[in-house]
Amino acid sequence: MELDFDDAMTWGLRGYVRLVTEELGLSGECGYVQADRPATAYLALDGRLPGFPDRDVALLWDEERGWSAAVETHSGEDLIVQARFGAEVLPSPRAVARWVKGLFRGERRAMSRPRVMSRFGVPHHAQGDLVHRLAPYAAAALEPTRLNM
Repeated sequence: MELDFDDAMTWGLRGYVRLVTEELGLSGECGYVQADRPATAYLALDGRLPGFPDRDVALLWDEERGWSAAVETHSGEDLIVQARFGAEVLPSPRAVARWVKGLFRGERRAMSRPRVMSRFGVPHHAQGDLVHRLAPYAAAALEPTRLNM
């Protein structure tokens, strides 16, 4: 099977998010992957962040900023980002899970500094290699024993 650029991006991102989901011990039923550019992902998390006892928590990913944790609003407005993983757009799934667990313990990582963006809104360091860096995760998306995303 030969994958074109868009297929490689889609399958790689699905596999990557699936592995993050598994590291977090989630079922994968409350999340989605949007591979259209700019690519994004959403995972509903179990639990509450300290200081927000009545707000659901979501883990967000996008190809420009990487991972962030946000709380849901009661009015259906945009999510309120509480923390960003950092400058790495594709950290290992295990590193993402450790970071999320730390957030639930009250550990906060500072918001990452803005990156230099290309004219397409994608960080220069990620623009050319995102699909290449996601490629090893494509197999995880295709394994039948793994969660469906």
